[in-house]
Amino acid sequence: MAPRSTQILEAAARLIARRGVRGLRVEELAAEAGVSTGLIYYHFKDRTGILRQTLEFINDRAERYTTVDAAKAEPLAPREELEAVLLLELQDTPVVRENSSAWGELRASAVFDEVLRDDLARATLVWVQEVAALLGQVRPTAPAPALAAAGERLTALLEGLSMRWLSGGLQIDHARDLMRGAINAELALLRN
Repeated sequence: MAPRSTQILEAAARLIARRGVRGLRVEELAAEAGVSTGLIYYHFKDRTGILRQTLEFINDRAERYTTVDAAKAEPLAPREELEAVLLLELQDTPVVRENSSAWGELRASAVFDEVLRDDLARATLVWVQEVAALLGQVRPTAPAPALAAAGERLTALLEGLSMRWLSGGLQIDHARDLMRGAINAELALLRN
């Protein structure tokens, strides 16, 4: 059985994905997690603590499902690894759907919540830097500011494609094709 704090964070991600941040009530979270409200406050102190830790939890979970496991196959070329990491965010699995939906809900709530906004900005910056580093492996002579800008564009597009796919505005195959096209375009820009 998962440690209680992980169990609570899994439940928080599910509730946020389904009802949004504003719909997250500690009593409902306790019921969803199968714990007491007192235990939630023991682990997370307050609602802000729950949200901050849930953001960290979904980031960690996304990192796990987007990591290309070199032990399972031959190592990928840098270009293939870049594409694989980005496209793994567009998988039709319950965990990816839940994570992407919860991320979108947390991002929307950050508009009105300064603490959450700062945490989300830091998490986004890390993600952009990771993508920029992958781009740099493909285009090692590209200047750092160009790599950062390309990473910013690709991650922003991926978030938008994910939300359109999750809300039924795009089929997943089309979203993945659009992402591949954007990767190609960014790499072509970095070549110049």
